[in-house]
Amino acid sequence: MQRAILTFFLLMAALLGGLNTAQAGGLSTRTVQKDTIVVRLPNQATITLTVRDAAQLRQMKNYQLDSLTSRLATYILQAEKTAQSATTDQVTLQFYPDKDQPGKNLPEQIRITTRRKSAHNNRVDVMLNKTFGVTVTTDENGSKSYNTGEGTSREERQAKRDSTRLRNIEKKRTSSDFVLDLGLNALVNQKALVTPTGPAERADLRTEGSRYINFGLDYHTRIGGKRSPVGLTFGPHFAFNNFMLSGNNKWVNQAGITQVVRETDGRQYQKSKLGTSSVNLPVMLRLQLRDKHFKNTFAMGAGGFVGYRIKSWTKLKYTTDGNTEKQKEDGSYNMEDFLYGVQGTIGYGGLELFAKYNMNNLFRENAGPDAQVVSFGLRLFGN
Repeated sequence: MQRAILTFFLLMAALLGGLNTAQAGGLSTRTVQKDTIVVRLPNQATITLTVRDAAQLRQMKNYQLDSLTSRLATYILQAEKTAQSATTDQVTLQFYPDKDQPGKNLPEQIRITTRRKSAHNNRVDVMLNKTFGVTVTTDENGSKSYNTGEGTSREERQAKRDSTRLRNIEKKRTSSDFVLDLGLNALVNQKALVTPTGPAERADLRTEGSRYINFGLDYHTRIGGKRSPVGLTFGPHFAFNNFMLSGNNKWVNQAGITQVVRETDGRQYQKSKLGTSSVNLPVMLRLQLRDKHFKNTFAMGAGGFVGYRIKSWTKLKYTTDGNTEKQKEDGSYNMEDFLYGVQGTIGYGGLELFAKYNMNNLFRENAGPDAQVVSFGLRLFGN
């Protein structure tokens, strides 16, 4: 294979030198739309070079063909070996000769797509930069044929997309995403609160009205090699928790105790809720798997968070004499300031679910209902 490729580039060098001389006059007065050079090798293989214009054709002489020939043969051999041991029928490898030896006019990028060898065919596609391409095909008799040009087949277009995704994955060890979570809140592990006047009303929530909203930035740092599926996720988040009571009850702070009180003045509450806002810092270990085209598939994350309560308030909405009334009152409501807990995510493709468990009590000890908060829902952005 090395000898055939060497023959190809030596013939190209000779032909290009003659072509530049023979067409010098013609090229100065008109633009050549498409040029083709066909070279027959002694082993009956045919090499075809197709370019869009003469300027593109002249660029070929800028390459150091002797050095490129040896490199290209090594790259193709490596691609063929990789294809035989791969679990997929197609493998794409990328090489950057110009970065390895700058200043020698080598191609910026060589992309090789090879298929697993079968009884009838083993095909290797080689792309030099984004302009010139070489297709090496081996038939069942071991004869190789070479075709150089612009890849336009569906397989070649797919290989280009795969290569772009892989390049983006490998070059970014750390990336960031905007995160938006929408979900619901629930109280768990709730115990009866005993006040000086007796047991307090239980805090039963309206699930559909106890909403959870969270947004922020997630920074993802890869752990391991360039294709490692494991990473660390962290970033600042801002969360809003609503705890809407069921029935005709309201949140009341009396004598340093926050409790649920049933309304006795004849008002019928449409909404009666306690709201909080907090800033949190989650840290999670994340597993992100990908398919053979390097698209995201199954993902899972698990870790913990710490946070601080920024503000809390109550809201009431009711109707009096046909008029809708609203009341809002700010206060601490004896809620814990420092927050901590565990959280996790699980998803596939563009769909991801989250769950979050506050290990701290919602209220200070003996100052409100003894319960923890669970939040769960759908992650709209950030997956």
